[in-house]
Amino acid sequence: MSESKFRLAMCQIRTETDRKATMEKAERMVREAAEKGADIVQLPEMFNCPYAKEYFKTFAALGHEDTVKEMSRWAAENRIILVGGSVPETEGGQLYNTCFVFDRQGRQIARHRKIHLFDVDFPGMRFKESNNFAPGNEITVFDTEFGPMGAAVCFDLRFPELFRAMAERGARCVFLPAQFNLVTGPKHWELSLRMRAVDYHVFVAGCAAARYEGFSYECWGHSTVADPMGAVLCTCDEKEQILYADIDLEQTDTAKAQLPTGSVLRRDLYPVAK
Repeated sequence: MSESKFRLAMCQIRTETDRKATMEKAERMVREAAEKGADIVQLPEMFNCPYAKEYFKTFAALGHEDTVKEMSRWAAENRIILVGGSVPETEGGQLYNTCFVFDRQGRQIARHRKIHLFDVDFPGMRFKESNNFAPGNEITVFDTEFGPMGAAVCFDLRFPELFRAMAERGARCVFLPAQFNLVTGPKHWELSLRMRAVDYHVFVAGCAAARYEGFSYECWGHSTVADPMGAVLCTCDEKEQILYADIDLEQTDTAKAQLPTGSVLRRDLYPVAK
């Protein structure tokens, strides 16, 4: 029987253009989170690579393997489960926006490639992630000592079918490394996290990057955890910091008992693959 309670730390890091400086900073934040009792530590989307098209392929050319080895070491040395944000990963000539997850021994237990790519056209901001990345094709649910968990990356948040599929596979908490921006962040970030949480009675932990003011892509920040009834468990501002949340997964069972929407799903009308 797994324990239902754990302490989550989300490292809202500001990604620098110097990869070595960012990695050293990330290691310090992970160590601090572990020293303050975190069982699970989460990093943001593209935590080791500036989130701008001119950097993706350049940083990917440095290879993701060293970053994966470093994250594995951080998990093992600090005896934590590490949700490694996301990094540019290359395989078979394709570039992916990928989240790697490691257990307390540093073993890789999950890999989620961002499924839904961020292609948008707002006044003053046009971004086409598909010009650089290939989409992932797998739903990611992985086992931990606390029970099954899910992983998604940023724009994946906007697709309830994905979250329903993770919930139906047993996920009780979904980790979401992200970099919402100054256009969509104020309007949709907290709203979307709370919607996905209350839709399927899961915790949703959105770990954002800290804002790099003046950079070509400015992140909204405001890392946030929503509980299974859609309430904000904790949140922060846009600055670099570590945000902590004490999570009790029994709340997912309580929410399902109080509001048993799953029992009246019309799977005959709108099936979702498990």
